Order: sequence, then structure tokens, then C-alpha cells
Amino acid sequence: MSKTLKIGIIGSGGIAKAHIAAYSKLPFVEIVAVADVIPGKAGQFVESEKLVGAAAYDGHQKLLEQDLDGVSICTPNVSHHITTVDSLRAGKQVLLEKPMSVTFQEALEMTQVAKETGNMLTLGFQPRYDPNMKLLQDIVQSGRLGKVYYAETGGGRRRGMPGGTFISKKLAGAGAMADIGCYSLDMALNAMGYPRPLTVSAFTSNHFGTNSLYHPEASKFEVEDFGVAMVRFENDLVLQFKISWAMHMDTLGATMFLGTDAGLKVTPAGKGPWSGVWDGAVGSISLFHDEYGGHTETPIPLVEHKLNLFDEKVRDFAEAVRDCRPAPIPGEQILIQQAIIDGVLRSAEARREVSIELP
Repeated sequence: MSKTLKIGIIGSGGIAKAHIAAYSKLPFVEIVAVADVIPGKAGQFVESEKLVGAAAYDGHQKLLEQDLDGVSICTPNVSHHITTVDSLRAGKQVLLEKPMSVTFQEALEMTQVAKETGNMLTLGFQPRYDPNMKLLQDIVQSGRLGKVYYAETGGGRRRGMPGGTFISKKLAGAGAMADIGCYSLDMALNAMGYPRPLTVSAFTSNHFGTNSLYHPEASKFEVEDFGVAMVRFENDLVLQFKISWAMHMDTLGATMFLGTDAGLKVTPAGKGPWSGVWDGAVGSISLFHDEYGGHTETPIPLVEHKLNLFDEKVRDFAEAVRDCRPAPIPGEQILIQQAIIDGVLRSAEARREVSIELP
């Protein structure tokens, strides 16, 4: 007899609804509890989402006292650290929405607690479940490119600035770099096997967010809406990382990997002012190489699929809990990109290159 997993949801905003919808498609999962820091909000969520029999709690501590196999953490960024640490120490397996945390030190403690307790901490990067992202990883790690010495990733929305908790330095920690930049970093770093970063030299700005012509909450806008960085890694590898919530341009260019034997160019799918970043699907993959003395470009056929990537993320977590598998996207990996984002912000503020110190 297969076990029914008891899952709790911490945070009852819009992203929690997506988790509920994904869990509802899994016959071996039951949502038994919801918590929110705002009094009464969890109860309203349970009622509106028709979660029959689920308990509602004002705050996550009471929820963690219940008999649960795992939790989805769907809170604002500022709460990711404490809810994750408390959940892991309470013996729960954790699926955490991106970005991992507000600060690097928070992310470091989260990974340390996961290791100490032996409980799972996996991060919610659904683009990884696109078969074409896996194809990209296979190509880069196959050796076809030779030694990869330079990579470039990022993207930009013509207009795509969020508001509310996303633009508060205290609540979000960072702006575009953490919100959509984390997807770009994960795509490139995962393809290259998450190399160890050494230094960062970066620039950030928020010309659009702080201008009332472009943002209705300009007076409250505290984070970056644009950033660019050069990251140096071990083994003579450098990465150019650039991201934008708003700009007077159609694109910041494709993601690319330059190798000694070949190069790879990847474009995102989607059109319109909110597209152009790696929170969606792959648009095209092209291999640039020399054959018989001539410059050759080979289009790589994309894998056709109808997967709901968000559903795949939640399903993989639930099955990993059920089958006692390791974390699908472990915190130890995402800690590296948190270190890079932390370095970007420190470098931009200091207006010089800074070192990245990893344990």
C-alpha cells in the first residue's frame, strides 16, 4: 500500500495557489495544513481553495507541530530563512520557492541545517524540468564544446517590474538580480556543473523603478531594476551576467557558451514586454563550429513537449519525499548563486571587484 503524503503550505499568496493546483494532481498527496503570518488569511485561503479538512494556522510554528511529511514554503523572500530553518529542525522535508534567501549568510545557515538534520531542502527552479534545459546541460557537459572559457547569461524585460514586497530591500534583499536573475544563473551554472566562483565586478541601477513615469510605487522602490556583472570562476572560466526588469531595448541578447572546439547559443521562448528572461522555455539552440575548414552553424532540434514545468517541479519534490530520494535541486547548489548575487550587490555598492568566500 502506497503512503499518502501529508503536506503543509506556509504562505497563502498567489504562488501558494500554484502549489495547491500542482499537488491536487498527485493522488498520493493530501494538503492537511496552511499557515500565514497575517491573522485569518490562512483560513480564508483554505476556504477559497476548497481544501476540505485542512487546518489553518496564524504563523508557521503551529503548523510545524503537526504530523507532516513535507512543506512548501511560499512566503515573501524575507521569511524564507526562518521558515526553512524551523521546518528542517521540525523534521519536515522542504520545497522552497526562489530566490533562496535575502542574504548569503541566511542561505549558508539553511544548507548547514539541512545537512545537520538530514532533511531535504530543494529549491523551486521549474525551468530545469524543460527537456531542452536538460538537452543544453547534456551538450555543454558532453565535451563537444571543448574547454568552456566564457559564458554569458541573463535577459531583460522591456517592461516587467513587480511591486509590493519585491521592491523592498528589507523584504526582498535584491531586485531583478534575485527575482529573475536567479533563473538565468541556474541555467548557465547548472549546464557547467556549478563551478566555484572567485570574484565579482558588478554595476546595478534603478533608473526605471524610482521614476514615477514607469512605476506606480516609485517612492517605495529600493532595489535594483538592472544589473550587470563579470564573475570569475576557478579553472579560468568567466561569466557575464546581466538582467533587467525594464529598459529601452528589446533584448539583452542570447545566452552563450564559448568553448575551444565549438560555441553554443540559446534564446528564450516567448514574445512581448514581459518575456526575454529564463523563467520560461527555450526558443532555440544553435551550435557554432568549424567543419572541413568552414564556419558552420547547426540548429539543434528542440524537444517537443507539453509538460507543465511548475507541476513537474512539485511532483518531483513529492516523489522524492515518498521514495526517500535526495533533493532534486539541492540547496548546496543554489548557495553558490546566492554567493554570486551577494557579491554583485557588494561590488556594485563598493564600485570595485570583490571576492567570493565559500566554505
